[in-house]
Amino acid sequence: MDLTLLVLAAGMGSRYGGLKQLDQVGPSGETIIDYSVYDAIEAGFNKVVFIIRKDIEKEMKELLFDKYSQKIKVEYVFQEIDKVPAGTTIPTDRVKPWGTGHAVLMAKDIINEPFVVINADDFYGKSAFKVVADYMKSQQDNLKGKNCMAGYLLKNTLSENGTVSRGVCQVNNNHDLVEITEITKIGKENDKIIAKDTDETIELNGNSFVSMNFWGFTPDVFPELEKEFKEFIINNSENIKSEYYIPNIVSHQINNKLASVKVLEATDQWFGVTYKEDKPVVVEKINKLTQEGKYPNKLW
Repeated sequence: MDLTLLVLAAGMGSRYGGLKQLDQVGPSGETIIDYSVYDAIEAGFNKVVFIIRKDIEKEMKELLFDKYSQKIKVEYVFQEIDKVPAGTTIPTDRVKPWGTGHAVLMAKDIINEPFVVINADDFYGKSAFKVVADYMKSQQDNLKGKNCMAGYLLKNTLSENGTVSRGVCQVNNNHDLVEITEITKIGKENDKIIAKDTDETIELNGNSFVSMNFWGFTPDVFPELEKEFKEFIINNSENIKSEYYIPNIVSHQINNKLASVKVLEATDQWFGVTYKEDKPVVVEKINKLTQEGKYPNKLW
């Protein structure tokens, strides 16, 4: 079964303050992307597609793509503001692309097989790649509309250096995603996890599943994504900062019974570099995993 990894690597890294996709965190200078591609190959993926910006093409190719091509098929496409569905008009003062949903749509012409979407700057761990790949392979005879996601416990996805945004999931007894709510400004306060994204403070359950943007899709998502994204642009023509996120299309599919989304628990701890201060923690954790023998001292 063909299985593609789609890596979202076009982000500006505004909160982090630099191009964190290429920051070295491993003992031999590895990036977080290196570990994701390594884990994906182990789990049985045979192609990786990157969504990037034109201004980082040279760096990404020299530092990452050339070495990956020895182990897995590599392709890349650009996320550009003017790549929108036919019949839509781009606001003249729009200066940035349209978010993660738009980024996924960029790959519609080069992905014709089941695929998994991840962020470039998140360390997901081996279990996420394995559990999602195993599920998609087990459903391959009737995979259409059977999407999935790697679910992490909220308490294991926070940063000590600032607040985070998370897609908090409501899951039924059959492990199907019922609803996902994007909540921003989540952080720890004493022994509680709270969110301050509205006028009131909300206490959240640390054992709730959250999405870390690790989604498994079948290629039939693309026509629906394109249709919904077109409507989004039309409805948000006056809001030049509006963004279309992956949970938007997931919610649309669930609400309209176009697809189901199985929530598969990732047992490894997630970690990432949302802020510059997160980097030493990431380096320490990767060193520990290397010392435990879970990764070689030099990946590539």
